[in-house]
Amino acid sequence: MPDHLTEPRRVTAAPHVLTIEWADGGMSEFASLWLRDNRAEDRDTYSGQRLVDIADLPEHPRIRSAVTQGGTVRIEWEGEPRPVSFDLAWLAAHAFNRGPRRPELEIRRWLEGARLDAGRDFAWASVEELRTQPGLRLDWLTRLLQDGLAFLRDVPATETALLTTMPLIGRVLETNYGLTFVVRSVPQPENLAYSDLGLGLHTDNPYREPVPGFQALHVISASSEGGASLFADGFALAEHLRVSAPDEFARLTGTAVPFHYRSSDADLYAERPLIQLSPRGEVAAVHYNNRSIAPLDVAPGDTSRFYDAYRRFAVLLRDPRFQLRTQLGNGTLVVFDNQRTLHGRTAFASAKHSRHLQGCYLTRDSVYSAAALLRRQATAE
Repeated sequence: MPDHLTEPRRVTAAPHVLTIEWADGGMSEFASLWLRDNRAEDRDTYSGQRLVDIADLPEHPRIRSAVTQGGTVRIEWEGEPRPVSFDLAWLAAHAFNRGPRRPELEIRRWLEGARLDAGRDFAWASVEELRTQPGLRLDWLTRLLQDGLAFLRDVPATETALLTTMPLIGRVLETNYGLTFVVRSVPQPENLAYSDLGLGLHTDNPYREPVPGFQALHVISASSEGGASLFADGFALAEHLRVSAPDEFARLTGTAVPFHYRSSDADLYAERPLIQLSPRGEVAAVHYNNRSIAPLDVAPGDTSRFYDAYRRFAVLLRDPRFQLRTQLGNGTLVVFDNQRTLHGRTAFASAKHSRHLQGCYLTRDSVYSAAALLRRQATAE
């Protein structure tokens, strides 16, 4: 946050709260207990980890006085011998409801995907640019996290390129498929992704614990006819449902749905709502995969109401105006948030036009960590 915004107009102290009026007119309150819990002296200077537990703190610390001194506010507590200074910029960055603390948390929803163009409206870069330009890589990762979807071009159309590229983005999650999986038509597929069929919008692997955070798909050989990729913003669709049908939205967020997958080498089962909320009530994840939903364990009296909500959401996903459609060419790699961005494809005929993609999953925390580390490095320079 710029320095001129962290210069307080006024600082006032009461026993249980510190109040700061900022230069931009905003007002922040900091509870005495919160301040006492965040003393820099109670953290290890190297790791930043806490040296005390909540049980070590006074239950009701009382502020005796607070004065500003050269970019800090100096606080004295009753019954404690030493004052503590807090950096005003740090307080501004951690004040309640002062806006997102990290740019990647500024979610940008895109409801009507049909109005968008994949090549124009989302982040693109080459592997070489990501490797050699940290600033561009940070911008690309930030856009990926904000939009839930980003693209790479000029990726070698080989089966080794995917794993070579992924360390620039995040850490690969190994599954029963291995580190990577091949998306190509085979006889008697154990998963319909390995067929010529079109696939409706869905998220992958809701039957896993944890659900894969991000997915990458690398086009080694594109079909010249059919096989177009479809994407939709599940967060935007869920919010659209919240506004247009609040009862149905509540039903989808409050009903545990069983997902099940079995193959010759795996038997995976998990339960989660189709729309998952954060503790703040925000849409945090969308889990939609009609191919892997197991028989529902819903009380008979609630069955029809759940299916009404389920159907309403499914109809939204089929509406072309909410779908971004694009034909990915050879050497293109797409990365998307598997707990937000639904994906699908149109049908194709592999006997006439071969289609060969390679994919992998990435751990969610590793992608966010990659962006945070790059931002930390850029700030330190």
